[in-house]
Amino acid sequence: MFKVNEYFNGEVVSMALESAEGKATVGVMAAGEYEFGTSTVEIMTVISGALTIQQPGETEWKTYKKFESFVVAKDVKYKVKCSEDTPYLCLYK
Repeated sequence: MFKVNEYFNGEVVSMALESAEGKATVGVMAAGEYEFGTSTVEIMTVISGALTIQQPGETEWKTYKKFESFVVAKDVKYKVKCSEDTPYLCLYK
């Protein structure tokens, strides 16, 4: 069964699922700035638009565009900016 998650007063919404590849969420971030925490390794893929990410311990921001992916380590916090509503896929490892 699917589970719907809402964060930041509904500005980020995702639907969680389990498949043969493991746990995943598919969601949308409204334009804005967010800080997320991880409990597992996360592999994020931008479906359309772009996400600008600041990884933990880094001062530089990096932008990922349509179909690009990035990995976030377990048990860290990272920052995200998006200038338009942006859908994503997140795989949990």
